[in-house]
Amino acid sequence: MSSAWLLPEHIADVLPARARQVEQLRRGLLDAAESFGFELVIPPLLEHIESLLSGTGHALDLQTFKLVDQMSGRTLGIRADSTPQVARIDAHLLDRKGVARLCYCGPVLHTRATGSGSSREPLQFGAEIYGHQGLAADLEVLDLALECLHVAGLDRVVLDLADARVLRGVLAGIPVDAVRLEAVHAALEAKDAAELRRVACDFPPAARNGLDVLVSLHGDQSVLEQAHRRLPARAGITTALGDLKRLAERAKSSHPEVTVGFDLADSSGYAYYSGARFAFYAEGASDAIARGGRYDEVGAIFGRTRPAVGFGLDVKELAMLAPGVAARPAIRAPRDDNPELRNTVRHLRQSGEIVVCQLAEGDAAADDPPGFTFDRLLVEDHGRWTVQER
Repeated sequence: MSSAWLLPEHIADVLPARARQVEQLRRGLLDAAESFGFELVIPPLLEHIESLLSGTGHALDLQTFKLVDQMSGRTLGIRADSTPQVARIDAHLLDRKGVARLCYCGPVLHTRATGSGSSREPLQFGAEIYGHQGLAADLEVLDLALECLHVAGLDRVVLDLADARVLRGVLAGIPVDAVRLEAVHAALEAKDAAELRRVACDFPPAARNGLDVLVSLHGDQSVLEQAHRRLPARAGITTALGDLKRLAERAKSSHPEVTVGFDLADSSGYAYYSGARFAFYAEGASDAIARGGRYDEVGAIFGRTRPAVGFGLDVKELAMLAPGVAARPAIRAPRDDNPELRNTVRHLRQSGEIVVCQLAEGDAAADDPPGFTFDRLLVEDHGRWTVQER
């Protein structure tokens, strides 16, 4: 029999010092999004399973906890990703004609961990723009993602760029069933040239050559130049390469310390993304710390296809990589039921000060929470309560 205090695998409590850091980061991220004009939405933790797994959400099926609603008898799901919910909000509840900038931050739940050290209960922060097809929206989302990492104190990161339109351009006009397409993506993801040739053995020569080239197209800015020379000269590919160049230039101009790379064979989320996509990596993280890109079909299942671009990250994971938060300065107050003391404490707290009142008799420091530095004392001086330096 397991101990009652043990938690399920990849589920963990967040203790005071880390919780304060996570909360401070959460507020900083939401403030950053608001400074760009993003509006906060709070989707529910659970919905009818059809809503959560419709459209691009079907890829989340195995990651979604399911349960039966005791009121309706219908199957509900606990969200594994908030993006389908935000797409529903944009499509049905807001129904705006123009641009909608929406952000959110809340827990999601996964049936299985995505990595050996990852949590099954991420605190997902995300920001999305609906209603603008042009590159300006992609650039703004990338700017906000960079700003969020800066808020977290992570400046020396690696930005990896790719675009779903490149592979689509290579395979344009070729009838490829879902099984074969998945095999192509898997081979590209593994950079397995031999397997790729086997899977594409009966493709037209131009497509086979294009796939051979894609496997090697990863690295620095020179990758784009090689792609222009070696890939088919098709409009979708040319547009994608131009957009990737603009995104890279924007990242480098606003955050010169960021290293930018390209992987044109990256096909992660191929059933989800419709254009440029990006991922950020940092030292100490086993996987990307933030992912985003364009996903124009996300709202189609809700009856309103709108251009969409956004990104998301796990606040708890980001806090693990961010510099530690210094202890907050605080005031220690004595144990006393004096009305004037209580009034002074209330005014100090209203002005933004942290005041901790002593509970135990004797050593006042026994009551001091370890997350604070008690550099001042509240003392009585000629009938008045004043703050004095220790």
